[in-house]
Amino acid sequence: MAKNETNAGLKIIPLGGLHEIGKNTCVFEYDDEIILLDAGLAFPTEAMHGVNIVLPDMTYLRENRHKIKGMVVTHGHEDHIGGIAFHLKQFDIPVIYGPRLAMAMLEGKLEEAGVRDRTELRKVLPRDVVRIGKSFFVEYIRNTHSIADSFTVAIHTPLGVVIHTGDFKFDHTPVDGEKFDLQRLAEHGEKGVLCLLSDSTNSEVPGFTPSEASVFPNLDRVFSQAEGRLFVTTFASSVHRINMILQLAKKHNRVVTVVGRSMLNLIAHARNLGYIKCEDNLLQPLHMVRNLPDDNVLVLTTGSQGETMAAMTRIANKEHPHIKIRQGDTVVFSANPIPGNTIAVVNTIDKLMQQGAKVVYGRDQGIHVSGHGCQEDQKLMIALTRPKFFVPVHGEHRMLVKHSQTAQKSGIPAENMVIIQNGDIIELTEDSIRVAGKVQSGIELVDTTSSGMVSAKVLQERQRMAEEGLVTIAAAIDWQGKLLAKPEIHLRGVVTSVERSLLQKWVQQRIEEILGVRWSEFATSEGEQPEIDWGGLQGTLERELQRSIRRELQCQPSVTLLMQIPDEPPVKVADGRRRRTRTAAQVAS
Repeated sequence: MAKNETNAGLKIIPLGGLHEIGKNTCVFEYDDEIILLDAGLAFPTEAMHGVNIVLPDMTYLRENRHKIKGMVVTHGHEDHIGGIAFHLKQFDIPVIYGPRLAMAMLEGKLEEAGVRDRTELRKVLPRDVVRIGKSFFVEYIRNTHSIADSFTVAIHTPLGVVIHTGDFKFDHTPVDGEKFDLQRLAEHGEKGVLCLLSDSTNSEVPGFTPSEASVFPNLDRVFSQAEGRLFVTTFASSVHRINMILQLAKKHNRVVTVVGRSMLNLIAHARNLGYIKCEDNLLQPLHMVRNLPDDNVLVLTTGSQGETMAAMTRIANKEHPHIKIRQGDTVVFSANPIPGNTIAVVNTIDKLMQQGAKVVYGRDQGIHVSGHGCQEDQKLMIALTRPKFFVPVHGEHRMLVKHSQTAQKSGIPAENMVIIQNGDIIELTEDSIRVAGKVQSGIELVDTTSSGMVSAKVLQERQRMAEEGLVTIAAAIDWQGKLLAKPEIHLRGVVTSVERSLLQKWVQQRIEEILGVRWSEFATSEGEQPEIDWGGLQGTLERELQRSIRRELQCQPSVTLLMQIPDEPPVKVADGRRRRTRTAAQVAS
């Protein structure tokens, strides 16, 4: 592509995926055009009560939706495509380009979310080049990763070529035979790469990442030693691993039943596209395998990361409606915990063992390899592409720092690279790289049960309720500002030595004090009917009671006031007495 005469800068703005694992989302902006590279999600921490999904803050894209020309998807992992359906509810993306497997998975997500009409999905093949807007040509370069149909992309811009590796490792004996297109990377390196953005996940680990094929003999050994039912859990998206498991199941005369919606969906898509090949009778529904001998059964499940609602976790917690662990079962964890999930995984393993299962897990078993390149993979990527500028991405802070050190050892000057945070604006010219500012960044939390976003205030309230408990007060107040009955008090999760009867008496006195002093602020008596600001009164009572209760109990519970009032106000009549007004229905009758 011809160089731009104006020497305008190319902006690269990561909104997620830096100083963290997950929600990988990156913006490329030139003049008045924006393209997005991936849009992933992350999973909540234990402190995010009631939150199911964590997304990057997309304020910048909402404010600049008119500039968005399209999206580039590198592969089908949830931390790269899981956020797209949520974002399409807020702004349109004219077209999304991506691999066949990722697009098949994404189409189902968009249909389920009701946003399929908000974009156009286009499938790409290796070495395809697509044009997005006036400024961007994107070339798809086959790479190797833990999911089939994964790509590195070369983004041709008016200033030069920017290569984003996506998730990668150099697997020279891939299970599906689809090798990394090293030749195309080298050709770009020979012509000149302006900037390389490279996966940092395993930057602390020396050497090369082993081939996925190295797992096969170790799984074979474990399968041959299993005498009863065999349970295997792995990442639902690990197509190559699932393919090997199915091959080994056939070899060891076991019928496979798949438990877990995400794994069922992926296997269906992968079989349709030819990435998973097996005979139809190898896969059977759960109810069909119950009467088979134990040594003829393999249960393939989700839950390798201890996810709360995943099948293996529910089995370990004795919450699964159809599967119970029995003495003699073998459970295989063909995955290592990702950062932050170790405790959940260990707890799951303990519970399975307590129920009599033999659990096979751990790096020493050789039943899992990473899909991300280690230090020698990263050096090879730099050697092939020979970039002028370098940005480590996709990883926690220490990973980014270590990757930058590896890049310096590989010949890239320190002044030609930047370590950035989500929201930082990288500005690239033909001769420079710098951080030129920052856009709003952070997280957006989704409660999928209500299909709504969880605000910071709501999350704080949930955290407070979890930590300090909840006090609920029900008070009936008449139109003259008097209590009609003793208020009811309910404590949930509150630790206190105060007797409930004493607390009730004290709360009643406090409500009466507030009503006596402040009733006139909310009640006016102009005309026949009194006008009461019930909302204002409720808010004032709740705030005052909350302050007082926290002071008296010496803790910080959430306080909720449920205020009950009579349906109709009294109305003055000619003789000065009051009578109740009647509703329209009562008058009609």
